[in-house]
Amino acid sequence: MTAPKELRVSKDRKLLTVTFPGHQPFELPAEFLRVASPSAEVQGHSPEQRVTVPGKRNVAILKIEPVGNYAVRITFDDFHDTGIFTWNYLHTLGHEKEERWNAYLAELAEKGLSRDR
Repeated sequence: MTAPKELRVSKDRKLLTVTFPGHQPFELPAEFLRVASPSAEVQGHSPEQRVTVPGKRNVAILKIEPVGNYAVRITFDDFHDTGIFTWNYLHTLGHEKEERWNAYLAELAEKGLSRDR
């Protein structure tokens, strides 16, 4: 996957717009990026270890830093910053946003957790 031609954080820091060459822009909410972080803290080291992260409805993006020429590290205002978002992963999140978001909401409900703190 080639690098996006643009990564833009909204003024309120709640939305990342990712534009890949030849694709429509993907709008990825900060909350979605935070709960889908590719970090070991969220994903674990196997599917059984994956964590459902509650209470991130109002999380915002503090900064985005390049990692080589293949990814970015996103720092959120809850100071989570260990996820390395590769271009492939951002592309996948853009294409699968609806399904992944609905699965996340179902997991929260199943576990009795909330999007609010």
